[in-house]
Amino acid sequence: MREKINERVSVVSYYSAKRGVTMPYMIHWKNREYHIGELGLVHKYKDGDIYYHIFEVVDKDQGLSFRLNHNSKELSWTLEVITDGLPA
Repeated sequence: MREKINERVSVVSYYSAKRGVTMPYMIHWKNREYHIGELGLVHKYKDGDIYYHIFEVVDKDQGLSFRLNHNSKELSWTLEVITDGLPA
């Protein structure tokens, strides 16, 4: 099931100079930690003077997918969508 969340979350991320990529490592949401296993689609868009970086990721257990939005001006993270892979 796909569910819109649109809540700010805490994210631990890192930057690989070798690959030139920023990667979310862990999401903290609703008193639970989700470690990221795979990085899917990554893209960005601009709205005014703000860049938004969108990360589609899967947790290490491969049970949940997350769409994260990183606001480059506020340096904040928003969990936009969570999907468990099951039909609605």
